[in-house]
Amino acid sequence: MQVLTGSAWTTAHHPSAAPADKRTNLTDVTFALFAMTSLAVAIAPTIIEQVAGGPDSDRASASTSSPSTLAPPGREIMFAGYGGVPYTYPSDVTIRKTGVHDFTVKDVDWEGKPFVNPIYYGARIVRYGGRTGAMLDFTHSKTIAKLDEEKSFTGTLDGAPAPERAVLRNIFRKLEASHGHNMLTLNGLLRLPSFSVRVQPYVGLGAGVSLPHSEVQLAKSDARTYEYQVAGPVGQALFGIELRTARMSYFLEYKFTFAPYQMPLSEKDGSLLPLDLWRQFQNWLSGEEPPGGRLTTTLVSHQGIFGLGVRSAPVAAP
Repeated sequence: MQVLTGSAWTTAHHPSAAPADKRTNLTDVTFALFAMTSLAVAIAPTIIEQVAGGPDSDRASASTSSPSTLAPPGREIMFAGYGGVPYTYPSDVTIRKTGVHDFTVKDVDWEGKPFVNPIYYGARIVRYGGRTGAMLDFTHSKTIAKLDEEKSFTGTLDGAPAPERAVLRNIFRKLEASHGHNMLTLNGLLRLPSFSVRVQPYVGLGAGVSLPHSEVQLAKSDARTYEYQVAGPVGQALFGIELRTARMSYFLEYKFTFAPYQMPLSEKDGSLLPLDLWRQFQNWLSGEEPPGGRLTTTLVSHQGIFGLGVRSAPVAAP
């Protein structure tokens, strides 16, 4: 999990860079292994049950619904994991530090690199009580600025007028959330009418918090921000299709996310998510201004996802 280019940080400028990067990579691997192991443990009994029981349980489930009027399943819980592909719109990036910087970069382009480690992934817990349900959803996406592109600038940089146009790499060494444009949301879900007990369309709407791993450094600075942060609220809307078997679900889904960021540039290397967030909370309580100022942007994304979930035993709707 981590917000903004190149993955290599030179230890000449940052003696602590290598240990911090190793801690972050270890966190990514730990989360990924935990998610895969949990899903495998949850799915294994279901697969064994389906192989042993054959199609009888599916036929029994299908027989409870009439072809013309399909009642949704009753109460059930699903644990699921997913992968996907994001697209994030270009956005303006502003950095303000009193007396030093107050500049905006216009239309920074972002790339997601969903199949490059750390990959795009997500996990969710879903609970339905009929047609309506609730979902706790965590998404690990990425936003990496394309630093080789030339962009327009306005404002002041290092106390002087910013260049009208410049290649981003000449201004930034790092501008990304490659270990996570992370989003944690609570969502309401609604199952739509369906023509088959096997196919269940649904829609959802939710809100939550952005938890990026902020990675920002200016080209002329030896200090970098490299830590998990609370960067602001996030909202999402979604539409999906669930393909159901007796106890498992496969789903395809489109998500639209809107995340306004305000990142304090702490100029510190972080460690683990809880420790970084605790330090940020302490700084907020003290009223201390971040030494690097603040970075603001708005990340608006389309995301196509595909996933697998295991459900609790279905309960027929009354």
